[in-house]
Amino acid sequence: MTENGVRNRLKNGKKSEVSTVTNGDVIKENEFKVRESPLTELIQSSLHIRAIYNIFVVILLVLFCDTVIYDLVDRGKINIGLGVIAAGFGDIRRGMKLWLYDFFIAMAFYPLLVAYSWAGKVSRKYPVLRPTVMMLGIVGVIAVEVAAAIVPVVELGRKHLELGSSITVTCEMFRYMMKLVSVSVACGPRCLSGNLPLPTFKHYVYFMFAPTLLYRDQYPRTKRIRWGVVVFHFLEVAAIIFYNCFLWERFIMPYWSDYGKERTVEAGTLVRGMFACVLPGVISFLCGFYCVLHAWLNAWSEMLKFGDRLFYEDWWTTSQFSLYYRRWNRVVHSWLRDHIYIPLAPHAGRPLATYLVFLVSAIAHEVILALSFGFFYPVLLVEFGLIGVVMVPLTAKSGQLFPNVFNLIMWLGFFIGNGILWSLYPMEYFARRNCPVLETDSYFIPKSWSCPEVILKPNWTFQNPLRIFTK
Repeated sequence: MTENGVRNRLKNGKKSEVSTVTNGDVIKENEFKVRESPLTELIQSSLHIRAIYNIFVVILLVLFCDTVIYDLVDRGKINIGLGVIAAGFGDIRRGMKLWLYDFFIAMAFYPLLVAYSWAGKVSRKYPVLRPTVMMLGIVGVIAVEVAAAIVPVVELGRKHLELGSSITVTCEMFRYMMKLVSVSVACGPRCLSGNLPLPTFKHYVYFMFAPTLLYRDQYPRTKRIRWGVVVFHFLEVAAIIFYNCFLWERFIMPYWSDYGKERTVEAGTLVRGMFACVLPGVISFLCGFYCVLHAWLNAWSEMLKFGDRLFYEDWWTTSQFSLYYRRWNRVVHSWLRDHIYIPLAPHAGRPLATYLVFLVSAIAHEVILALSFGFFYPVLLVEFGLIGVVMVPLTAKSGQLFPNVFNLIMWLGFFIGNGILWSLYPMEYFARRNCPVLETDSYFIPKSWSCPEVILKPNWTFQNPLRIFTK
């Protein structure tokens, strides 16, 4: 869709503003406006990008046909990942109950906000009560956040859900918690001052489902819902979920499903398996990005007539890790910027504020993975919270001087990092299933470090690869 086509669909042309920090100064910039996602514009405007999209789809279809035909000829049955989907989203009723609990907490927060507004009105008549009312408001928000988190965390810790259901529950838990913080920050001061009215319950519910974590009194809206676009994006989501499960069953499980059944494993087997997981890991990474940040959010945007579809930017062209972290997920980045970085930067300084943003984000990702897998294994925390932080200053200047080289380095890091993730987490997952249960087993200590024992081949010796030239 062209820019004029996008603007013709504008229903409410007002733009909201957001504060940012530049060299210690707080400035205003427009944030929400009607615009399409980058991939939507690229696919619609460029035949070359559309051809790449089609090639990618064909590659997936060829791999799918390869597996179907091989299984049919070799085993007499068709195995296309449906078993992994059914197992991955097992006990979906329990998952729905946990989601409904967090949804109830989010809806119950609105009457508490109305009560706080009434208390603010009383404090304006009796200023001596203002500190008490403010403290009650802060304590109330903390209590609601704890209530939203504690039941899913305790339930998942008590009885683990399957991977797909667990990821859904934990991500939704964080989404509601982040939205409640945003509403509190936006509406808390107006409850005390009385300068602006509270949002209507209808707008509050709209925000809870809108594809943004930042509360605003108004969002740019489109005039109509294109149901064909909604159906197409949801079909993309279903296809990507299916294909990721297919990748797991076709490329990951053959290497790691028996991990821990034998007492020892050769180091060469581990190395071969880890490198074999690099390509499916990157494909899964790209599919996951497209599924969540493009297809899923665009489907909901279209249903809700939410005009701003810039959920990400062209992170794939960056040569600086700082730009990658900003562009990869603008939905979460905007929340971290508004509610952590901007409040801290003028007081703690930009370096410390930036590090705390990385730390909070890395911990949140690790909590999601720990609750989803049923064990704590901080691989992503090391890659994202340590190596990623180090790469930000290292690529700040060098990425500008040598953009092609450092874009190549960034993609190399994605390939290696995803290969490691798609190896270490399955290794730990199956080690906990296949290895004997011991009294010393711990939620926080990886079992794959001790079971099975990693050994070299018998009579292994290092051979000089240059020896052929000395003969």
